[in-house]
Amino acid sequence: MAQSYKSLKEDFVSNLSGGAIWEINYVTAVAPAAVLLWSALQSRRDFFVNYGPTAFTIDFLLNVGAILAATTIYSSAPIALNTLLILPAVLLHIPTIWSRRRPKKSSHPTVANGRSEGKRGQDSSESLPERPFITHYRGSMMVVTCVAILAVDFRVFPRRFAKVETWGTSLMDMGVGSFVFAAGLASARPVLKARAVGKATSIGPSLLAAARHSLPLLLLGFVRLYSVKGLDYAEHVSEYGVHWNFFFTLTLLPPFTAIVQILPQSLFSVHFIALAATLVYQVVLDTTSLKAYVLTAPRDNLLSQNREGLSSFIGYFGIFLVGQAVGLDILPRKTPATVAFVSGLSPKQQILTRLVVWSAWFGVLLYLAISYRTFGLQVSRRLANLPYMLWVSTFNCAQLALFCAIEALMFPGIYSATDQRIETRRCKNATSQVLGAFNANGLAIFLLANLMTGLVNLSTNTLQANRTKAMVTLFLYTLALASIATSLYAKKIKIKL
Repeated sequence: MAQSYKSLKEDFVSNLSGGAIWEINYVTAVAPAAVLLWSALQSRRDFFVNYGPTAFTIDFLLNVGAILAATTIYSSAPIALNTLLILPAVLLHIPTIWSRRRPKKSSHPTVANGRSEGKRGQDSSESLPERPFITHYRGSMMVVTCVAILAVDFRVFPRRFAKVETWGTSLMDMGVGSFVFAAGLASARPVLKARAVGKATSIGPSLLAAARHSLPLLLLGFVRLYSVKGLDYAEHVSEYGVHWNFFFTLTLLPPFTAIVQILPQSLFSVHFIALAATLVYQVVLDTTSLKAYVLTAPRDNLLSQNREGLSSFIGYFGIFLVGQAVGLDILPRKTPATVAFVSGLSPKQQILTRLVVWSAWFGVLLYLAISYRTFGLQVSRRLANLPYMLWVSTFNCAQLALFCAIEALMFPGIYSATDQRIETRRCKNATSQVLGAFNANGLAIFLLANLMTGLVNLSTNTLQANRTKAMVTLFLYTLALASIATSLYAKKIKIKL
């Protein structure tokens, strides 16, 4: 009976073909739409200034509940759900268009008589500022990921959202790539800090630091491997291989990135290396037997048993480097004059413009890659090929641009303060506690979500669960995750893995 149930679970997530890119865009647009409504409530009504049980409930329902609904009960009507979120935000914002809103000293310190409140510390202009829109982007991405890894085991989660077998696009395929992209984005901060103090990069110390960062991920990979095999847990072998899993892919990223960092940046930009590496990989796939080997070779040795995980690493590495390149571009406080696209724009407008250009650039490359008029390539998360890398890069740059535009509209004065403490308070005021919590301990929460997913699957027959039982289970699961994450965030506890 147990073996039969395992086979049913494996069949439930196998041989799927995915869905349309436009539908994935509509479903994931719920995340910025929810942040838009949250921002309208906060900027126009100071709704989340006193963060108690009521504020947490609304925060959770908007930034977690809406995503849960979009991937389940509203999966066939994402436009309706987006409308339900955007319309109240517009209504809240209309009064500010008709009349000038008076500044509130308690939560929105502003400029008075041409002079900013307080004095900025000498090191503030040189530091890397907080970016609430990046926190919202990374937090929302983590929420979607955590929701999907359990929801996919229930029938209420559409099969077109689950990972495709070989060719095609799906919500969960985008989720895996976005996780890597977001990790690359975050990795830009320590690189910028090292450059700011003129710290030289050498191969020995860089690889040692990378090894220290990779060790916990390697241990998590083996823990997942032995738990899956030991518990006879259902697994999708063609996803990464017999023994490989996502944690092993994450393990390899730091050392390879460390090698890239020692290259002369004037000759080899991170962006160039990402495109070059993935392009060469695509050429090898198309001109050699590698593609056939990855997709059809018998699993008769350790290498062939894990061929998907080993081969796809190149594509994930490219995605990680693109995320880092974007981070290097938008995280610094001041935009270098040599790369400012339009003179006279405010720093926030420059960041938004750059994100639009990034998304347009990768969008054009994606069109050229997949159009039947040009190369006619197909997206494959299993191979992590060039079209997959370009799709993930386009999507995430566009998402960042949306979150940045929302922040610019609702909280325009965040970076106008001349005192670091005031800017920090403004950033905190413009950041959702729930999304900030998912962002602060992202990997730890992701690990907890995996553990809870395993517990639910071992204790519940998810395939036979009706719609009501599935939604109650998923709601309690996401509520538990959000409560734990927010508690850690409130106590300023950050778990480093």
